[in-house]
Amino acid sequence: MCGIAGFCSWEKDYSICRREWEKILKDMNQTQKRRGPDGEGSFLSPHCGMAHVRLAVQDLEKGGQPMSRSRQGRTCTLSLDGELYNRKELRRDLEKEGEVFRTDSDAELFLAGYMRYGEEFVKRINGVFGAALWDAKKETLFLFRDRAGVEPLFYTKFRGNLIFASEPKGIFAYPGMEAEADTDTLCEIFALGPAKTYGKGVFKNIYEVLPGHYLAVEKNGIKEVCYWKLESHVHEDSFAETVEKTAWLIEDAVRMQMQADVPICTFLSGGVDSSLVTAICAKEWKQQGKSLDTYSFDFEGNQKYFQANAFQPSQDRPWVEKMVDFCGSSHTFLECDNQGLLDYLYRAVDARDLPCMADVESSMLYFCSVVAKEHKVVLTGECADEIFGGYPWFRSSKAFEGQNFPWSEDMKVRQSLLSEEWIQTLPMEEYTRNAYEKTIKEVPALEGEQGIEKRRREIAYLNLKWFMATLLDRMNRTGMYSGLEGRVPFADHRIIEYVWNVPWEMKCRDGVVKGLLRHAGEGKLPKEVLWRKKSPYPKTYHPAYEKLLGEKLQEVLRDSKAPVGQFLDKKKVERFLASPSDYGKPWYGQLMAGPQMLAYMLQVNYWLEKYRVRIL
Repeated sequence: MCGIAGFCSWEKDYSICRREWEKILKDMNQTQKRRGPDGEGSFLSPHCGMAHVRLAVQDLEKGGQPMSRSRQGRTCTLSLDGELYNRKELRRDLEKEGEVFRTDSDAELFLAGYMRYGEEFVKRINGVFGAALWDAKKETLFLFRDRAGVEPLFYTKFRGNLIFASEPKGIFAYPGMEAEADTDTLCEIFALGPAKTYGKGVFKNIYEVLPGHYLAVEKNGIKEVCYWKLESHVHEDSFAETVEKTAWLIEDAVRMQMQADVPICTFLSGGVDSSLVTAICAKEWKQQGKSLDTYSFDFEGNQKYFQANAFQPSQDRPWVEKMVDFCGSSHTFLECDNQGLLDYLYRAVDARDLPCMADVESSMLYFCSVVAKEHKVVLTGECADEIFGGYPWFRSSKAFEGQNFPWSEDMKVRQSLLSEEWIQTLPMEEYTRNAYEKTIKEVPALEGEQGIEKRRREIAYLNLKWFMATLLDRMNRTGMYSGLEGRVPFADHRIIEYVWNVPWEMKCRDGVVKGLLRHAGEGKLPKEVLWRKKSPYPKTYHPAYEKLLGEKLQEVLRDSKAPVGQFLDKKKVERFLASPSDYGKPWYGQLMAGPQMLAYMLQVNYWLEKYRVRIL
């Protein structure tokens, strides 16, 4: 994967003052250099400029970008961030059509496919991508994004230019662009964060290309096209057939995503999701006489301070050890200390361009930075819970009865540190309700479906559009900030499409969480791992970490110039810090409770400072 950026305009001629525009492209590249430490390039025509930084994992020698391809007097240029996992099939089909390739790169494959079939070629791709393609003959810029939204792609309109980049920081490298926050921005941060509304970039006037969509940017305007969306229909396969097909889809997705010209590794928690991915990879590599590298994560002091609960019933390490013995992998146990966890809170904002999942994200960033010293590609078990119904809210009567996001039910928890002035000023409840209702209206209904099953389909859709999107952002941005490409086999669109229509009694066979997934894994894992009770991504239980957070936030609030101070009530913060260790129920997901609220506010303060956010 890589980083892309650029601009286009029909009001300007970029060939005039060429050096100036090339300098801007270089500056855009530099802001995203962490996404592509192995090389960079640029392209400039009278009406379009593109920049590209490269993380080289495929065709290491010839795959440089932006890449141009000419055919019958027509030239197109591409800047691609992503991977085409069905590249062998696509290449075979294009060669049958007479296409000749000079590289083994996905960029040339994408270009050839577009020039042969047009923009509808995107429907043939199984992969992840954010791509900018300039068709010189049509004078049209296309911005493509993959179906699940694994790869990010943002854009804005500014002074007659359409500006785009993999990350907002790339857009802010364009001269004159400022980070601004209006009421919607603040509602995104305080009412929805660390999630964000799909299609929005949170900053005022920054947008993202929606997953499963592309933009055609022409002289007379922008056309948005949806090329993929979920469809609901009656599931006709038997349970045995469903298990067989699910097992095949998972194995095929993992094998496809193992393709790389550099060694791969996996994250291994000892849960069923990451264990399945790891077991398939290890088996494939063993047949090639190779040993798979695996990594697991934990935190300083968790052996002593871990507290079993409904969300995290057990520690991961014993289960990891079982899987290492089973797979014969070369394993590394990674541990993050309290100070590192605090320090990486701020780097996580640098990576995401936004306040994010607090230490749930900063720890992932730390671990990715360590793994990236040895590897460029990692496969993970992300997204299985969203697709197979692993979270408590898929079974909670409260979630069935509620009319809100099930992972963030109580707005009062979110308002617990805010000043009364801002609570009254920001329409947080209304904004959240509107975002929720907009998504519910989009749910592809199944004719005749009523009651709990209808509600469960709504919850599943909310998870795919919001919760899964947040986790995919976390994986992509923490990985790519470290020069590590995170691949997510469970986010293969074929798995999403198929499992979407599998009825709950099959997904949760015999009342077992992710029962379908476990049956699909029969024979691939030790039984005790296969049927292990779900446990999420780990968090620290060390009291010293909470103490560090409290001290740091108090220090921030003593600074009269600290920008977050205008939003917080100091007395509320003091009472919050004096409350019991975990500070009540989670305010986002399962893991983000009191300590993470403190960490999030520290991130908000850093974000306001770092990006010089102007409050409108």
